[in-house]
Amino acid sequence: MPETRFATTSGGDRVAFQVNGEGPLDVLVVGRPLFPIDLMWDEPRFAYLLNRLSSFCRHIWFDPRGTGASDRIVQTDGRLVEGVVEDMVAVIDEVGCERVALLQFLGVGYGLVFAATHPQRTSAVVLVNSSARFRRADDYPEGLSDEEVDVGQARMAALGRTRVVEGFAPSLADDARFLRWFDRAVRLGCSPRDDLQRFRNAMDADLRSVLGSVQAPTLVVSRRGLNTAAQSRYLADHIAGATCVEVDGADRLPFVGDADAVLDAIEGFLTGELTAPEPDRVLATVLFTDLVSSTPQLAEMGDRRWRNLITTHNSLVRAELDRFRGQEVRFDGDGVVATFDGPGRAIRCACAIRDALGALGLEVRAGLHTGEIERQGDDIAGIAVHIGKRVSDSAGPGQVLVSRTVADLIAGSGIMLSDEGQHELKGVPGTWQLYSVA
Repeated sequence: MPETRFATTSGGDRVAFQVNGEGPLDVLVVGRPLFPIDLMWDEPRFAYLLNRLSSFCRHIWFDPRGTGASDRIVQTDGRLVEGVVEDMVAVIDEVGCERVALLQFLGVGYGLVFAATHPQRTSAVVLVNSSARFRRADDYPEGLSDEEVDVGQARMAALGRTRVVEGFAPSLADDARFLRWFDRAVRLGCSPRDDLQRFRNAMDADLRSVLGSVQAPTLVVSRRGLNTAAQSRYLADHIAGATCVEVDGADRLPFVGDADAVLDAIEGFLTGELTAPEPDRVLATVLFTDLVSSTPQLAEMGDRRWRNLITTHNSLVRAELDRFRGQEVRFDGDGVVATFDGPGRAIRCACAIRDALGALGLEVRAGLHTGEIERQGDDIAGIAVHIGKRVSDSAGPGQVLVSRTVADLIAGSGIMLSDEGQHELKGVPGTWQLYSVA
C-alpha cells in the first residue's frame, strides 16, 4: 500500500493523496468520494483495479476536502465544483505533474471542469459512468426522473448501507464481506449528513455548458444496464471528437463486475497515440464591473480629484482580484474586466469589490458569465466576453448580476440568488435568464 501524502491548497488546507505505479503516463483519478484512499487496498476487487492501472500508468488518487484524511471545510464551500478542481491542482502541483490524463469514476464531471479551465494541463479525459447532469429537464430527457432521484436519496438516507450497495454494486448486494468493507469505507469517508448533502447537490448540478469547451481527447465508458447510460451517450455526443464505449453490466462501481472490460477500454485509449491541440480556448468566468453615474461625478469633482479616486479604485479592485485569485485583463476607464477559473470565487470577488468601493461612496454594478473565451495575447475575446459585458450593462446600482450558466455551476454553493427573469441582451440572440446575488 503506498504512502498517504498531503498537498496544500492556496488557502492552506491539506488534501490527502496517494501515488500508485511508475508511469510513463500520469493519470489523476477523480470521482464521487465514496471511499477514502486509505481503505482502497482493503477490498480485493479494488486492489485488482489499482494494480491493473499501475501496469500502464502512474495514477494519483485523492480525498477531496471534507472527506477521508483531508482537512475539514465549511460545508457550503465544500459543495462548489471549483473546490474539487482546486484540490486537483494542489495535488498535481505537489506531485510535480505538468500535464495529466483525467480519469473520472462516477459522479458529476469535476474532471470536465478541470479539463475546460486548465486545458494546458490536460492530456486526455476518461469518463466512466459519469454525467454532466443527473436530473431530467425539458431539454434533457436523458436525466433521471424525480422518482428515481427520490429512490437514490432514500438509499443515501438509509441507516443500513445495503440499500446503498444496491445502487452502486447490485451484483454484490448479498456479499457479506463486501458489505462490511463498503459500510466501513462509506462511514469513514464522511458523515451521513454530509454524504446526503453531497448527493443532493450532485442532483442539482448542471455542467452541460462545459462540454463544448473540453478540447482534450475524450473517452466515455458506460455500462449498458445503468439508468444513466443515456447520460453517458449525451456526454459523448456533446464533447467534440469523443469516443463512446459501452460494456455489459449494471454495477456502477468500475471495480465490480467485469472490471477488465472497463480497464481494457481505458488502457487502449490512454496508451494509444493521443494528440491534444495546443489550447487557445479556455472555459472561464468573466467579470465586468463599472461605476454607476461616473460622468456626473467627474463633472462635480474635477479631473484631479477624479484621477485620485480612480487610482484608489484600481488599487482596491486589484487587491480583491488577488484575494480571490482573479486574473486582471484590463481596466476600462472606471471598471475592470477579469477572469476566474471558478464562478463561486468570481461572485464573491464581485461582492467584495462592490462593498469595498461602497465604503468610498461609490456605487458599482457587476455582471458575470461563464463560457469559452479566446486568449489573444493579454486580451480575451469570444461570445462569452460579449455576454458578460451585456449582463453587466443590465445590472442596477449595487447589483451583482449573473447568467443562468453561472447559476447552474454554483448549485449547492450556499450563494443565494434571486431570479430576475428573462432579459434581451444587446447583440446576443434570444432571451437570457439572469439572477442577482442576494
